[in-house]
Parts: sequence; C-alpha cells; structure tokens
Amino acid sequence: MLRHFTAEEVEGGLDYPRLIDALDAAFRSSGEAMPVRQTYDVGTADTPGHLLTMPAWDRGRTLGVKLVTVFPRNAARGIGAVSSLYVLLDGRTGQPTALVDGEALTNRRTAAASALASRYLSRRDSRTLLVVGTGHVASHLPEAHRAVRPIETVLVWGRTAQRAAALAARLREKGFSATPVSDLPAAVAEADIVSCATTSDAPLVHGRDLRPGTHLDLVGAFTPAMRECDDAAVLRARVFVDTRAGALAEAGDLLQPIAAGTWSADQVCGELHDLAGGQCKGRRDDDEITLFKSVGAALEDLTAAALLAGQAAAAGRPQREAAALADRSEAV
Repeated sequence: MLRHFTAEEVEGGLDYPRLIDALDAAFRSSGEAMPVRQTYDVGTADTPGHLLTMPAWDRGRTLGVKLVTVFPRNAARGIGAVSSLYVLLDGRTGQPTALVDGEALTNRRTAAASALASRYLSRRDSRTLLVVGTGHVASHLPEAHRAVRPIETVLVWGRTAQRAAALAARLREKGFSATPVSDLPAAVAEADIVSCATTSDAPLVHGRDLRPGTHLDLVGAFTPAMRECDDAAVLRARVFVDTRAGALAEAGDLLQPIAAGTWSADQVCGELHDLAGGQCKGRRDDDEITLFKSVGAALEDLTAAALLAGQAAAAGRPQREAAALADRSEAV
C-alpha cells in the first residue's frame, strides 16, 4: 500500500536525535556520489516556473526523488511559490512505497544536517546559539542543535523585528531562553554557534565579528548569487561542506571568494562523508573558527524519508500481528 505522510506526521515522526544519527550513519557508509540537483525551466513568459529534481539511492534497498517546483508569481494567486513532494521507492522492485510532504521533510533534514556538522565542528561546551533568519528552516535550527550541544540561550535576528520577536516567542514555548536581537555584529560576537538560514544576496555575517572558537553554520543561501557571509569569514575559518559537488556548484558563499581570487576550492577541508567516516578531523582546538556550508544533499532526503517510512512500518507491524491473532482466535 502506498503510504502518504503529511507535514504533521513528518514533524512527529522524525525526532532530531534519531534523524541526526541516521544521517551520520548514511554519510559514513555512502561511497557512491549522488547527482547534483537538476533545474529545468518549465514556465512561460507570463508564468515563470522551474522544476528541480533530487534523486538518490541505496542500491538494492531503497531509492527516491524529491520534486520541487518554484513558481514566483503564485503569490498573486494566494498560494506559496515553492511546492515539493518526496517519492520513496523500493530499491529491489522500483515500486513506489511512500509519498512524503516535501517541505516538512526538507526543513527537518536541513536542520538535522546542520546539527550533524555541529557535532564535529562546534565546541562541545557551546551554549549560545544565534539564529540569523526567521523562516521555516530557521525555526527548526535551535531544536536540532540542542540535540548535539548544551544550548541554553538562543538569540534571534531577522530583517523584520516583529518576525524575530515572534520566532523568539515560539522558541520560548519550546523551553528555550530565546531573545530577539537588533545588533547583528554584537550578537555574532556573543554566540558560540552562528546559524544562518536566509536567502540573502549580500553578506550578513562578517569575519571581523567572529570571535575565536565560533562555529559558523550557513544553510540558507543556495545559489551562486546568494551569500550569508563575507570573504573574511571564509578566510578566517576551516571550511567544510555537505558535499563538494553541490557546494562548489551552487554555494555563493564559496564561489564568490573563488571568483575574486581570495580563496580556492582546494581549501575545503572536507565534506560530511569525510567527517562521519573519520577521513578528516573536525574541530582541532577551542580557538579555531569553523564554517559549514550546505546547499542540500539528496542523500539527506532519502535517509529521512526511509527512516520515517521504516518507523511507520515497524509501528504498524505489532497492530497487524495482533489483528491476525484475533482473527485466528475467533476462527477457533
């Protein structure tokens, strides 16, 4: 039976400790490179639109693809510009097994990948998290980071003070000591972890404001034209990425310094596969600045969707077995 997982079921079924561990195991064991996200122009002159595809597979076990559409003028119709759906299939037969709400899955796995990088790159005593951004992904970051570090204080900065205050209020309802901030440079200097989730096309975090020992987490900007930090931040840090292929094709935070000649691609210290597998060392001491840049990896979607579907199947199994026993007892 083809199972459909709603956004609510994704949120409830993918707790961060388990999801982070699943991603850790997936990146540790992954040897086959997955394709970089493909984008297709599917719109018209009056209605511009793009289709994005992100396939991934674990041979002989499972495979899947995330389908994303971006139609910027949907706002005039009163609907969101971005829609997405994840299709999970059996790796032995190719038969579809589940449809998963794509936005909820993306939010959850993005925050979990951010926390996985933090497990290797932030200081173990990191207690103050600065969230730069107030959107859906930004709202997930504190809970994910708290799963790997003893986060006590969350500072929230947004371009709109009202949205920053609203996000801080929602985080306080979840048990965080959360405060909206207006002075971004001062907040950067105070934070142990700075986590950015925006669509900015100009640097928000500057290297001059980063104090020794800070971990800079850049998960928002996802095109060559976007960036969340300046060249100085990249130059001061040991840089890691989710995947080299994706980051060096799409991450403006890295591509723009490369184009300017101030930094080079061979200075990437490693990707999540290297960190999880022990091929490269993460944080080396409490004073160095680390930077993690992600643009999204298809393996993360596949791992999260398979974990969700597997948990649902395991939960349903005892119920089916009980029902079968009841049927047999009635027959007797």
